[in-house]
Amino acid sequence: MLYTEIPTQRPVTPLLDAINHPEQLRALEQSQLEQVADELRQFILYAAGQSGGHFGANLGVIELTVALHYCFNTPHDRLIWDVGHQAYPHKVLTGRREQLTTIRAKDGLAAFPAREESEFDTFGVGHSSTAISAGLGMALARRYQNNPCEIVSIIGDGAMTAGMAFEALNDAVAHNADLMVVLNDNDMSISCSTGGFAKHLAAIWERGEFVNVTEQGEAYVQPHPEWLYNSRLHSAATDAADNLFQAIGFDYFGPYDGHDVKQLVHVFNALKKRKGPRLIHIYTKKGKGFAPAESDQIKYHAISKLNAVAASNTAPKYSDVFGQWLCDEAAQDARLLAITPAMCEGSGMVKFAKEYPERFFDVAIAEQHAVTLAAGMACEGLKPVVAIYSTFLQRGYDQLVHDVALQNLDVTFGIDRAGLVGEDGPTHAGAYDYAYMRTIPNIVIMAPKDENECRQMLHTAYLYPGPAAVRYPRGNGLGVEIQQKMVEIPIGQAEIVASFNGQYDEYISVLAFGSRVQAAVDAAEAFSMKHEIGVRVVNMRFVKPLDTQMLDDLALSTSLFVTVEEHAVMGGAGSAVNEYLAEAQIVKPMLNLGLNDTFMAQASHAQMLQQAGLDAQGIEKSINQAWSSLGQSVLS
Repeated sequence: MLYTEIPTQRPVTPLLDAINHPEQLRALEQSQLEQVADELRQFILYAAGQSGGHFGANLGVIELTVALHYCFNTPHDRLIWDVGHQAYPHKVLTGRREQLTTIRAKDGLAAFPAREESEFDTFGVGHSSTAISAGLGMALARRYQNNPCEIVSIIGDGAMTAGMAFEALNDAVAHNADLMVVLNDNDMSISCSTGGFAKHLAAIWERGEFVNVTEQGEAYVQPHPEWLYNSRLHSAATDAADNLFQAIGFDYFGPYDGHDVKQLVHVFNALKKRKGPRLIHIYTKKGKGFAPAESDQIKYHAISKLNAVAASNTAPKYSDVFGQWLCDEAAQDARLLAITPAMCEGSGMVKFAKEYPERFFDVAIAEQHAVTLAAGMACEGLKPVVAIYSTFLQRGYDQLVHDVALQNLDVTFGIDRAGLVGEDGPTHAGAYDYAYMRTIPNIVIMAPKDENECRQMLHTAYLYPGPAAVRYPRGNGLGVEIQQKMVEIPIGQAEIVASFNGQYDEYISVLAFGSRVQAAVDAAEAFSMKHEIGVRVVNMRFVKPLDTQMLDDLALSTSLFVTVEEHAVMGGAGSAVNEYLAEAQIVKPMLNLGLNDTFMAQASHAQMLQQAGLDAQGIEKSINQAWSSLGQSVLS
């Protein structure tokens, strides 16, 4: 059925309610599976409306998920979901139905498959393009243990653009592994799929024939049935004779209608009788069954709760600040080119892509390639800007080191989603970028305290004739006025932004980085009202190079240094301060505040900050404890 509204009341789902384990699904007649799929779609619509979260991808795999759990003996047989955006139906069918409305919330279900959550979640995911490698690893391990089972890796066409997926395909053939790969082709990642691989899939479709399989597992070719889902917008290379998967050694089957549960059951049952690497190519529609999502798949990639209270913060998002800066900088410098690895919308680049299409490069999910592509552009005298999430830049680390920094190339990195990211949980947290970047020679690293400083830092990074990064948080700014004129900030220069109890000669010096500056000011003001000691807050601005002159000057009147960052304490900005003070033989009591040596589970951003002690109250409490441990007392 096609639905037009997200239900606010739990739908009536009698078959689904009786499934608390896939064994109960497998006990049903095959003729009942369409009803199960319809009930599951209704329930996903309802649950996503209650919890928010990923939406379109889950609606697109309803029939596929039902067929997989019906045909395979899970959890003995292994299902590995790539990315995990589409795992909600899987969670429902594996005993987590009534918990689904808690997904992404504190103490609720994880946003993605998580091994610690369920034995059915065979591999933890969140980043893309890992499922084939993980599935191959499982297949080879079971072969070595002489304990075979069916291994099925489910990957989308968007995730297939990453080099890691092709590396795994190649290796699977080398080992003649008993591995099934289900390619869920919906012509989308978050945005529309781009590139040669998307064209190749379109060419397979346009040939007018498909590879089917008999019940005995024998392959045969027949004319393609007359059904259509996606509008194949690519200029397909229809004269290409080969099928890529067959050419490298996979047994290829399809393309099949991914919303025909009866056909999928036939295919999976038949292919269990074959061995070796097998690829099943299915076509689905992202948002299937919900009319608004089918017509606007990008908008409905994820949704908010139906009853979510409208945010009171009307300040622009940092991603929008980046996007406007990008347009403004490009208007005055024709050398600027912009690159994104499949995150045009999330990175705030839609306006730039429309205004400067010849200068915009969406390279699909290929972070390593994005970084080295920028390096190549810089070699020719242009000034590329790479827009990338902190958690995704981790995947391009070698390229950042070897291809950009080692050659001291002029590449600017706009690093979004730095720090904690709330409901998406630990897979998407940008908790390590200071540490993994500041050890690299030649690079400049900046962190803005607000949206205006973000704009000026991006301009400063762009003018710097070498690799430079600006890391900024997810969400809205503080509401400060954004200065349209772009002003270069002196490299490596911090600033004192607040000082309290100036009548005292001794100070606690709070060195705050990026998003924690305002919280540090609030904490310092509250602390100063209770103690006979000066308190000053420094907006450090630069993680590399540090303002060592500022540190030298502060040390003369500082009784306690405190560093505050929304980043892992180990190896972070506070560690950089510690290293300098030790090198300069400045011995002062130190307190480093940041994220502890643990992965934080999903919750709201505010809840995570509170849990980490990085909100104003937590910072004040930590300073008070440190000050008390030095033998000082609170004013009565």
